[in-house]
Amino acid sequence: MTQPAEAELRRLLDIMAALRHPDTGCPWDKTQTFDTIAPYTIEEAYEVADAIAQRDFAALPEELGDLLFQVVYHARIAEEAGQFAFADIAKCISDKMIRRHPHVFGDAAARDAAAQTTAWETQKSAERAAREQSGTLAGVPVGLPALSRALKLTNRAARVGFDWPDAEQVLAKLDEEIQELRAELSDADPVRLTDEVGDMLFVLANLARKLKLDPEACLRHANEKFSRRFNAMERDFETQAKSMTELPLEEMEAGWQRVKAAERK
Repeated sequence: MTQPAEAELRRLLDIMAALRHPDTGCPWDKTQTFDTIAPYTIEEAYEVADAIAQRDFAALPEELGDLLFQVVYHARIAEEAGQFAFADIAKCISDKMIRRHPHVFGDAAARDAAAQTTAWETQKSAERAAREQSGTLAGVPVGLPALSRALKLTNRAARVGFDWPDAEQVLAKLDEEIQELRAELSDADPVRLTDEVGDMLFVLANLARKLKLDPEACLRHANEKFSRRFNAMERDFETQAKSMTELPLEEMEAGWQRVKAAERK
């Protein structure tokens, strides 16, 4: 039987303390730091997103638990160093939510979703100013996935008017970047190619934003579509007793087109 949330959270905090105990704790857990745990935190966040995308709600509690464990882990490391504790984390987010929702917790007028988005960004700007983070792009995390960071950076720039008027203008810029990449192909300078491919991806992130799409979600969708079609093609060749490693590209392309046609039906 599930205990009340407070009891289960206390149990998790105690488990974390036991794992990090200097004498009787786990040898691996005792040696971890913010830096070594951070990659796992990011990985667990993606696993939560994956469970949601797969609509695997049976697995979602476990994935969310894994993510919560990462928060508890960081809190324990900080507490041991005398920096902060889990209660400080909970207080920070609670205070922030109350501060950013005066229409719920205060006497501000009711807001629709659009008005709340605007007010939220205004409040975030004020908070950055209080932390002496100046500049339109201040506070956009460097550690974000690159497409997500491109989306946030260009959203910020657009707020001060630095933006293309419409998606057609972005497509024209994409054509320009493609031509610049073509011009670099013959030299094959990895530094220049990195620069030009990066420019193309940045413009594509802008295009997604202008179309009110999330570029990360677009790419996840494309990844899933490719995986689904490739796996189907591979199975199709297996039923014909053919190994893809021994097939010419033309035959694999024909198999790919068969899968696409089958999906359309």
